[in-house]
Amino acid sequence: MSRFHCAIAIATATLLCSVGHAQEAPPPTSAPKADQPQFDSKGREVERERAQPDKRKVTMPKPKGYVAPEYPAAARAAGVEGVVILKLTIDADGKVVNAKVAEAAGHGFDEAAIRAAKMTAFEPARFANGNPFKAIIRYRYEFSLEAEAEAEPESAPVDIGILKGKLLVQGLGDPLAGATVTLTPQTADAEPRELTSASDGSFDFGNLEAGAYRIRIEAEGYNELVLTETVEPNGELDVTYRLSVSQAGGVFEVLVESDKPPREVTKRTITKREIERIPGTNGDALRSIQSLPGVARPPGILGALLVRGSSPFDTQTFVDGIPVPLIYHFGGLSSVIPTELLSKIDFYPGNFSARYGRAMGGIVDAGIRSPSDEYHGLMQVDLIDARLMLEGPVPNLDGWTFAAAGRRSWLDAWLGPVLEEAGAGVTQAPRYYDYQFMVERKYDTGKFRTSFYGSDDRLEILVGEPAAGEPALSGNIGLITLFQRAQVDLEHRFDDDNSIDLQVALGRDAIRFGLASLFFDLEVLGLYTRTEYTHRLAKSATMHLGMDVQSGSAAVTARVPAPNRPGQPPNQPFSTRNTIAVDQVTPFLRPAGYVELELTPLSRWRIVPGFRLDYAADTEKFDASPRFNTAFDIVEDFPRTTIKGGVGVFHQPPQYQQSVEPLGNEGIASNLAIHYGVGIEQELTQQLEASVEGFYKQLDHLVVAGASQSGAFAEYSNAALGSAVGAELLVKYKPDAHFFGWLAYTLSRSVRQDNSDAEAFPVPWDQTHILTVLGSYRFGSGWEVGTRFRLVSGNLTTPNVCDFTEEDCDPTRINAVFHAPTGAYTPIRFGSTNSERLPVFHTLDVRIDKAWQFDAWKLSAYLDVQNAYNSQNVEGITYNFNFTNRQYVTGIPFLPSIGLRGEF
Repeated sequence: MSRFHCAIAIATATLLCSVGHAQEAPPPTSAPKADQPQFDSKGREVERERAQPDKRKVTMPKPKGYVAPEYPAAARAAGVEGVVILKLTIDADGKVVNAKVAEAAGHGFDEAAIRAAKMTAFEPARFANGNPFKAIIRYRYEFSLEAEAEAEPESAPVDIGILKGKLLVQGLGDPLAGATVTLTPQTADAEPRELTSASDGSFDFGNLEAGAYRIRIEAEGYNELVLTETVEPNGELDVTYRLSVSQAGGVFEVLVESDKPPREVTKRTITKREIERIPGTNGDALRSIQSLPGVARPPGILGALLVRGSSPFDTQTFVDGIPVPLIYHFGGLSSVIPTELLSKIDFYPGNFSARYGRAMGGIVDAGIRSPSDEYHGLMQVDLIDARLMLEGPVPNLDGWTFAAAGRRSWLDAWLGPVLEEAGAGVTQAPRYYDYQFMVERKYDTGKFRTSFYGSDDRLEILVGEPAAGEPALSGNIGLITLFQRAQVDLEHRFDDDNSIDLQVALGRDAIRFGLASLFFDLEVLGLYTRTEYTHRLAKSATMHLGMDVQSGSAAVTARVPAPNRPGQPPNQPFSTRNTIAVDQVTPFLRPAGYVELELTPLSRWRIVPGFRLDYAADTEKFDASPRFNTAFDIVEDFPRTTIKGGVGVFHQPPQYQQSVEPLGNEGIASNLAIHYGVGIEQELTQQLEASVEGFYKQLDHLVVAGASQSGAFAEYSNAALGSAVGAELLVKYKPDAHFFGWLAYTLSRSVRQDNSDAEAFPVPWDQTHILTVLGSYRFGSGWEVGTRFRLVSGNLTTPNVCDFTEEDCDPTRINAVFHAPTGAYTPIRFGSTNSERLPVFHTLDVRIDKAWQFDAWKLSAYLDVQNAYNSQNVEGITYNFNFTNRQYVTGIPFLPSIGLRGEF
């Protein structure tokens, strides 16, 4: 077992300044640093000889000038002095974007120091190559009565007025928080003052000298506002400004945001506003993926991801780079990580980077965001679940932040008794909960995080009478799925050209299934590590080296029906068969290494070749996976036109129950897929963009089960093959002040063959046409309404009784075989595998939101309605006891969810 030892070097810069005369802060050495500014008694920087900086190191922020804080009147009258040390966050433009008290003095000194710091302009921190970056420093103010008296000007009193106001979004009336308001007096050599609007959009410059002032208001995603106001003597000017959304500014509430292009052909991006308002998802980020091109609709309320014709087992899900066994709770009602904690969702429907392996479908990697350095909390309750979250700085630990969240469904509290009273046989409605806790420390060249998160789902159904065809099947059906992860993440930048990204996690996964006297218990204890080292070879070339290891042990305890041996009659009730008992613990080890290059020979051309090598100890085989992706901007400027394409080899090792005896057998290898993809992206307007992509998957060496000659559970081989082909269209209107929406259409076909000589058949989740149209509109005053319409080809099924509405259906056909010893009927299937397609699926979802903004908190209410016009969508077929009749089983009916959410 490998161990990773990481040393974290934290650089701290302390800038000293004073009001009045300068007094040296207690330094760690006897002399100040060469790049540390010194001030005279009037706050002017002393010119002195400076040593040349070491170009291999970064330079920290330096003040461009000195802004003296106002001495609190009460403290002056009481003869109180003090020293305040602040922690300042300075962005890449040299602006103070956050100021917090590190060492307080009280008596109004802390507030005065913060006001002065926010009006101070800095030279930003810079890397050795001169590029600026965001940094956090400590800044010291000394309040001295002697210095205050010396600095007091001998001039006549001036007339004083007040300027304050509020910022709103034009056309909506919503408060605009986080905007930068710069106030510049219209006098010679006057220093500007700068504030940031509060959560309710307010700002207050307090007492000002009467006169004219130039005001500039800036906010990301909005048009800049510049105007002039006049402060009257002894007057109070209370203003309201409304900023319009920039048509060229792009998205300003971005959940998935990247500073560089992706290393994949296709990377779908959904903004935070879109996630929170897509109808039919209850604001769940990961459920919104199901509205993207290439994602098929799962049968019923199954929470599966069906990507580009691949099976549910072919798409892997990750949390911060660590694999998790499921991403949705029972029924797909919600995801296992709440939206409020997500920083990004990377969804790759195919041709993904060499960073990912062991999958031949798609990849979903959900990133958990950093906790806020200010206290923030929320509580949300709806008809499905309730959730809580709290985050903020860790008390008494400078620089550490935390986040804690939990969620529990309460369907079992009201739906369970209703179903039981109705005789539905459900003794416990689906119940789930999830939880997340993390602490994080950011430093100048990276961050360190430790976290613990998990999920637990339970369901129990009482079977009062045996099912048709299964006379021995009665009792309870129980299902439990859970997972837990204890994870450590490290991101460290050694210099401009070298960085490392490390994740280590201990995990526990469990699946427990019981059906009458049959059961299956699986518990996996695993160690998961992922390390990626990035090195910039040249200005146009970057290399990524990575290692990805999964190891641990799996314990299986089971009693399952024995399979039919060759020659035995088919279609006998499985509940009356002999059983096989399994009780074993199996170790597993699956290491992998990869290398990938990012090349930009031209500013408009990007090439990403990669190679991945996997090993599976259970099969004792290596898998080599070369991959290649590229993108070229035919037109670089607006309206941008980009063509892209890729090809790659993808291996997926067999499941452990297929490769490990007694349930599996030796001698099988990994499933193989070759992905081909090509596409074009086109900007139509500043808000509207379109993309068209075609894909083809060649599937070979697929693992398939056959009848066992030896009496083992099954005989597995790599005999199966198949393909998936399709095209995707996405026309998207990027969010503006009022509207967002898109149209997504997928045309696809996915087939399999049990062997090269067998007839090809479509897979059960094959859906020829998938159309999604959605949009949401803000009306103002906190109101927003959205709709989503879906039209999808019906799922495929293998019928046992023909459809009586069809002309060629023979009602006299014998549909079942009677087994005299058991008195049960077992079906004789009608037609070939998946030969009948169920009726077309169509539904309309609606969401209505209303928000109220108060001084210190926000209240929101929403109504999310699934299947608004109660479409009777068919999800399957059920039969009577002797299979002489059949009827459709419909899915989710009209389902409203009403919720309340409060946050501060």
